[in-house]
Amino acid sequence: MVDPPRRRTRQQTAVAELLRDSTDFTSAQDLHARLRSAGNPIGLATVYRTLQTFAQDGDVDVLRTDDGEAVYRQCSTGHHHHLVCRTCGRTVEVEGPTVERWADRVSAEHGFREVRHTLEIVGTCADCPD
Repeated sequence: MVDPPRRRTRQQTAVAELLRDSTDFTSAQDLHARLRSAGNPIGLATVYRTLQTFAQDGDVDVLRTDDGEAVYRQCSTGHHHHLVCRTCGRTVEVEGPTVERWADRVSAEHGFREVRHTLEIVGTCADCPD
């Protein structure tokens, strides 16, 4: 039996709406500041918990910056990977059928099942200087 979807709190709805309207990956601190400046009295810990829940549920993608900070973005549904500009943060969703076949093959060779993976390709986009 499948559990019914969780009902979102007011705070979760506010975070979800802000993510929906954002095009780039953003940190919990930035989301918190934007919510507070818009008059939403949400706490930073609530923003972190909400983002962790969304990530666990597959509602947002999470990337780690070079300094280890988690950044979040609501992405399209379905499995995909990202090209990320290290200068401006521009992110492009890409599919990688070759990567998928490789991951399936390597997993099977080593007896792994129910495998998940993420792939981030980091470089400099054409709009940014070298």
